[in-house]
Amino acid sequence: MDHQSPQPSSQPSLFVSHGSPTLVLDNTPARDFLKAWGSDAPRPKAILVISAHWETEQPTVSMAQQPETIHDFGRGFPQALFDMQYPAPGAPDLADRVYALLNDADLAPDRAPSRGLDHGAWVPLSLMFPEADLPVTQLSVNTEKGPAHHHAVGAALRPLRNEGVMILASGAMTHDLQSFFAGGYPLDAPAPDWVTSFGDWAADRIASGDDDALMDYRAQAPHGARNHPTEEHLLPLFVALGAGDGAGRRIHRSHAFGILQMDAYQFDGAA
Repeated sequence: MDHQSPQPSSQPSLFVSHGSPTLVLDNTPARDFLKAWGSDAPRPKAILVISAHWETEQPTVSMAQQPETIHDFGRGFPQALFDMQYPAPGAPDLADRVYALLNDADLAPDRAPSRGLDHGAWVPLSLMFPEADLPVTQLSVNTEKGPAHHHAVGAALRPLRNEGVMILASGAMTHDLQSFFAGGYPLDAPAPDWVTSFGDWAADRIASGDDDALMDYRAQAPHGARNHPTEEHLLPLFVALGAGDGAGRRIHRSHAFGILQMDAYQFDGAA
């Protein structure tokens, strides 16, 4: 393992790339990494997931007592995916705390009474914590508000890490769906340069703590707009950055289908 566990008193802020929903089925390095990380990590009291697959106009947290497993993908996926359930308990007390922190930061939060866990949440969670025994709630993103807003959301949530809460930001380091659906990239295809150059640029900026450059990635990063025609799958990274309070490190690097860079980052400096 190439990650270092945080001190028991502080939980990390993580960004993981969840890739295709079939991540949970495919024999890939990213799947193996998530399973190993979860088995080695100190267990949190609860988990807050920020998923690219829940978009709202204002930051919204789920109050669900027992979140349903949402199978938010098309019929072309394997039946095994539709059969999967992740029956983790909800975390309404954590949701109240999230709401209060965001409200104190003047970020105009909202509550959803029964929102379940979409595949951006339950796919990585089912690999990291397969027992589904940790309380989980989910927070939305807003594509219209961009990186700086989501960085501010993360900064507001930073105190949670010293309260035993793992912040799990789930998106994608690269997410060019047009190329993905055009086909021609098998699961083990090598990554083209326009994918790896973006991922390595981001890794360098994250390691140096250059959040300003990262938030301006569409202008500064190589092939930034091509890798993210829409921003929702990168926005969770900025929540993780804000919650991390300092430079992070890449704890996993791999690719799936050539064009999906499956990087993961850990931010566990003093909160």
